[in-house]
Formats: sequence, C-alpha cells, structure tokens
Amino acid sequence: MGLDAGGVGVTRDAISAAPVPARLDDWERRVLGDPNLLGDIGFAVGGPFHVLYPPRVGRNIQGFHEAFAQARIDGVVYYGKKANKSAAVARACAEHGAGVDVSSVGELTAALAQGVRGAELMVTGPAKSDQLLWLATRHGALIAVDDLDELERLATLGDSTAPVRIMLRVLPAASASRFGMTEAELDRALAAFAGRASIRLEGFSFHLSGYDAVARAELAGALIARCLHARTLGQPATTLSIGGGFGVDYVPAAAWAEFSEHVDRQWFHSGKSFESYYPYHFPAPGPAMLAAILAHDGLAQRLRDNAIRLAIEPGRALLAHAGFTAFRVQGSKIRHVDGAPYHLLTVDGTSLSLSEQWFDSEYLPDPLLWPTRPGSTTPTSVGAATCLDSDMLSWRRIPLPRAATVGDLLIYPNTAGYQMDSNESAFHELPIPPKVLLHDAPGDRLRWTLDG
Repeated sequence: MGLDAGGVGVTRDAISAAPVPARLDDWERRVLGDPNLLGDIGFAVGGPFHVLYPPRVGRNIQGFHEAFAQARIDGVVYYGKKANKSAAVARACAEHGAGVDVSSVGELTAALAQGVRGAELMVTGPAKSDQLLWLATRHGALIAVDDLDELERLATLGDSTAPVRIMLRVLPAASASRFGMTEAELDRALAAFAGRASIRLEGFSFHLSGYDAVARAELAGALIARCLHARTLGQPATTLSIGGGFGVDYVPAAAWAEFSEHVDRQWFHSGKSFESYYPYHFPAPGPAMLAAILAHDGLAQRLRDNAIRLAIEPGRALLAHAGFTAFRVQGSKIRHVDGAPYHLLTVDGTSLSLSEQWFDSEYLPDPLLWPTRPGSTTPTSVGAATCLDSDMLSWRRIPLPRAATVGDLLIYPNTAGYQMDSNESAFHELPIPPKVLLHDAPGDRLRWTLDG
C-alpha cells in the first residue's frame, strides 16, 4: 500500500517504488492538459527539451521580497546563477528587482546582457581570475573575498573616487570547508583596509550546507558584532549575506514519508541503492524559511537596530516550480524480478540532464507520462540513450499509470533548479536539450520560444 498526493491509500505491487507525485503549478496543469502543445514542441525540437515559465520566477522573487517587508527588514535578493544558465531567468531578476550572484566572466556578462546592472551583481567564488575581478570592479559589483591574496589584488583595481565594494567571506566555526576566512585571517583582512581608500568593506558573508534556518540565524546574529567592530575602524559594514540553501517543497509530506521511511533496494532496477536523497518535502520552503530565520532570537529587530541590510543568494528556491524536462520514449523492453515483469524504457536523452545523478543519488519526483490515456499501473525504470549501463534517469520502478509506448513523453517536473543543465554534456555527440520558454497569450493560451 502506498499514498497518493492527497494521502489516500493506493494499491502498489511489491516491486514498484512508493509513488512520489510532484506538486504541480497551475501553469504546468495547463501545459499537460493542452492536447497539442507538448507534442508540437517535441516535433519541432526533435529531441529532449527543457521548459521554463519565467512568470513563476518573478513570483518566487516577490515571495522573498514580501518576507523582508513583513519583517520590516532592508533585504536584497541575489539569484545564484549557477542554478540555471537560462537568459530568461536573469531577465526575470532584472524585471523583478533581484540581483544576480555570479562566479565567472561568462555568468557576469550574461547577467549584464539581460539588464542586470553592475551594482546589482554579487561576485562570489574562490581565487577569482584577474579578468573577473577587473570586470567586476569596472561595473561596481559587490565582491565576496575568499582569501587575503584576492584582497591585495583588488586594492590595486580601485581608487578613492570608485573604491572596490568588498565583503569578507567567513569560514563558519568547526567547518572543514575550503571556502572562507578563519578568525585570524579576518582580523588581518580588516587591518588591510586601514589607510586604503581604494577598497571599502561593505560587510560579511557566509555559506552553510544543509537547510537549517536556526544555524543561519545564529551565525548572522554573531556577525552583527563584526559589522559593528568594522565600523569603529572607519568601514561602512552595512550588509550581511547568509548565502543560499533555501529549501524547496517538491512533493507532499505523506508521499515523502512513505517513500523515505520504507525505501528498499528491491524497488530499484538491478538492486541499485543510494545512501541519501535530497529532502524533497520541505515544510517551510523558500520565503517561509527566510521568515523563520528573521524571526529566530529577534534577528530582524537586531538587524533593524544596527541598520544592517540582509542579503540572500537563493538559486534552487528562485526556480521552484518554474520548469520541467521532457524526454521522448524511443524504446521499451520487459524485464523480470522475482518472477514479476516491469518495463525498462530508453529515452532520447541522458541522465546528465537530471543532475541529481551527479551526486550519486536519484531524482525522486515521479515523471508524468504524456499524453494521458487509459491503462493499468505499470512498474517502470528509465534508461538513457547511451552505451553506459549505469546511465539511468530513474533506477527505481516508478508506478506509471499505464505502459509507456514509443513516442510518448516523460515529463520530469520541477527540474529548473540545478537539474536541467548543471551537468549536461554532448556525450555521444547527442544534442544538449534546448530550453523552451512559455509565454501567456490571449484566450488562456500558451506560446513558446527558444531561450535566448
């Protein structure tokens, strides 16, 4: 017995994985309900494709802005551009008052090309190239400095009329991360600002792994004292960045509990097993997590009292429910386990377009089979169109509502955040799936174009 999206019991055979149905937005239901749109896109593209709906990105940005406003906080959102390369996402940031967090010349110039102003950029990453630092300073970007050598290089790029805007990245206590500065290095960095009008300290930043709101609030609170100390040295120190790591709620709580509490390698093709999975159910995602951070231990009040702006750098959370990935079924065979049959599909793409495999894990929101037709529940694993036995999009036996046939589309939902292009490669000289943008049109229709 498993659970459907509403928590209602449904029959599941012993070899199928527990169903993990994805939460769907209204725009996704419109697409799936259109009898022609997906088929037309697939015909025109001739291979797998990614779909993005930019208005959802705008709503996600607005959600974070509203959390700041409700807490009466001066806050700023920087989109972590590494989460998706789409030009349309950067354009949505420019249109909805978000900056962009970049870590390369390519990301920086791509953001500028979509209307993001230089002062709205935050430049992060370790040991940045000279070209990236030069370009960032020319455009007045805020630069998160990861080491003392980088600070010295930046001091030569600014002047008293246009000082380089700098944040110092903090290494959290007890962290083994290769990023950030120790307490001793931070003290040396602060001393380096003395008498140098070419660099200006605007604040401090940090990044924490995981999705713990309390840990972020407590470290932000501790760094308020660092800002106040920097002010005694003549630096403005008006900004704290708590980085990203805002959870996304992919699936309902009941479905996630059913899967995670009972997961069994017998549910997987070839007995595959994984040590961990992303937390696909998150009870307080995105803006709600930000609200929890600001509410913890009076952090919002302390930020207000000390005139400190809070910056965040969400990637996945700004892309939540803003896109999906479609593959065409181009082959199907039947295999057996413990005498029971299941279907093993081959689709026209690779697992490099579902980047969770990069982390030796499985992307768990169940794919949707399009078009909808009657049939009986069919346990199904999904393989890729390569010669690698390990190239599987879905190792688990998904309880599809019917048997998939050649020409059907498998729609993997909510892939805009990291999944759809973080790890893509033209392996076998297969084409990299294009990004398709959906646009609202009169008559409740949707039009599509290719991403710029």
